[in-house]
Amino acid sequence: MNLKILDNKIKTQYLGFLFIYLIILGLTVILELFENNFFKRFIGELNPIAAILISGILGGLLLFFLLLKKWFAICKKENLKKAISYSWLVVLFVSVSIIIDWNITYPKEMNIPFPEALLFYPVIGFFVEVIFHVLPITMLLILTTSIFTKTSVNKLIWISILIVSAFEPTYQVFFMDFSPIWSMIVLWVNLFLFNLTQLIIFKQFDFVSMFLFRIIYYILWHVIWGYFRLEILF
Repeated sequence: MNLKILDNKIKTQYLGFLFIYLIILGLTVILELFENNFFKRFIGELNPIAAILISGILGGLLLFFLLLKKWFAICKKENLKKAISYSWLVVLFVSVSIIIDWNITYPKEMNIPFPEALLFYPVIGFFVEVIFHVLPITMLLILTTSIFTKTSVNKLIWISILIVSAFEPTYQVFFMDFSPIWSMIVLWVNLFLFNLTQLIIFKQFDFVSMFLFRIIYYILWHVIWGYFRLEILF
């Protein structure tokens, strides 16, 4: 009986992921109809539809593994309201990014134009969550739990969270072109704390809450500020 209840909970969570995945896949197909190479700056010559297909399948398998291990959850309705309590932090992270932009001025073409941005950023956000969060944290936990068998899994999870939080900011700073050193340091710290907050949300709540946290960030930073910065800074 307990096993059946557990199976039903797993199915419900997994259906939540599949629902989001199908939406993201649909948005990718629509974006490809615009033929504006929105994805090229992020994934190079990879076909966007193929990239989202593969990342979605990979993410689905990894999340299923994490769910079965009871290390992380995918989607729980009751957690969304609790996760909202973290949303005010997005304003803080975006404010720091705007201050950096105001002082050094990122390239004009940094943002995807409106209204295509409303379709693009959920897609790229999903891709980033799989590549920079779900994939590395799963691989780290498989490795560390195999090596450090006497260490508590919970401790290994938090160590993995700290390590994985550094991946995206390091990648972002590495590709900054001739920016002042202070801006690179501030950006790295800001993005590290942003990723750390996301992964804490992932641990405390679920994948969907973590994903929505990034979407709110993208809406404020890339869509809203991305629109006004063209009038203010250029």
